[in-house]
Amino acid sequence: MLNVGAISEGFVLDHIKAGMSMKIYHDLKLDQLECPVAMIMNVKSGKMGRKDILKIECNIDLINLDAIGYLDPNITVNIIKDEQIVEKRDLSLPKEIRNIIRCKNPRCITSIEQGLDHVFVLSDENKGIYRCRYCEEKYSGS
Repeated sequence: MLNVGAISEGFVLDHIKAGMSMKIYHDLKLDQLECPVAMIMNVKSGKMGRKDILKIECNIDLINLDAIGYLDPNITVNIIKDEQIVEKRDLSLPKEIRNIIRCKNPRCITSIEQGLDHVFVLSDENKGIYRCRYCEEKYSGS
């Protein structure tokens, strides 16, 4: 039996697709935060079969919730205070994302101007398709 202790203040990312927690860890740059992070992988789940969980003991304002929504809008964010869940947030695909994905178009201004943010706008919510704000290059994550 695996036992991971409770966190006093922070948040838990629950309902992560099994095997995706390491990608989320890197994409959210959790390695750059100076706070405890617990990654629990391949946990049995009645709802999903198997899932991953991330427990992060820091202020939720340090995390880009839009990035989490883009990576997997089915993740549930449980906000913890005094070792109790005080709020649950369901995520959705964000309307705009910055510096999470990079434009692959070699003619895009972001390829020339290295300091420019990579900004993508949601163009088709049903298919999860984003387009570069500058050149309209399509990105569907596939």
